[in-house]
Amino acid sequence: MNQSTLLKISMNISSRLRNICLILSLTLSSLSWAGEGHGDVKANASATSTPRFAAVSDALELVGVLNGKQITLYLDRLETNEPVKEALIELEFSGVKFFAQKYGQDKFEVVLPAEPQPGLISVTATVTIDEEVDLLAGELDFHPDASAQGSNSKNRLHKWFIWALFSAAVLVALFFVRKRLMTHQSNSTGGAA
Repeated sequence: MNQSTLLKISMNISSRLRNICLILSLTLSSLSWAGEGHGDVKANASATSTPRFAAVSDALELVGVLNGKQITLYLDRLETNEPVKEALIELEFSGVKFFAQKYGQDKFEVVLPAEPQPGLISVTATVTIDEEVDLLAGELDFHPDASAQGSNSKNRLHKWFIWALFSAAVLVALFFVRKRLMTHQSNSTGGAA
């Protein structure tokens, strides 16, 4: 086997190894974007799993968003989905009555004395708009630990998948290098016989 053939083979192997290294480096660099402080999975999971409830009557809909001890209330007319800007809301949350305070342009707020216990919580609201009084009822299914466990499980699965993908890429690279070397050896022994 002459020197130019060996040079071509080594350049071909070198080119393939360079391509494999480029692919692996791009894969690994993209993984660094998912790390802590860069849109972490835990932050996204908590943002999307905010506990909510809806209490509805024939004319109104009240949506409550629980964030720790604070409940933000959004009151809309059912038919038009138009926000109600002025109302008196008496909220009964887990058997305790609270008066909602106006918050911003079209929101109301209730601050609980403590964060609620997990479980099914009954919610009743008495809403007074001018002379009109309406009773709305709903439930909040509050299980804060379940969403955290789900995101941890997804995070572990994601990490496992990335490592499996990385390992497969390394194995494929080694397979091609071995195949190339075996082809090279059989060509050099075949030509000598």
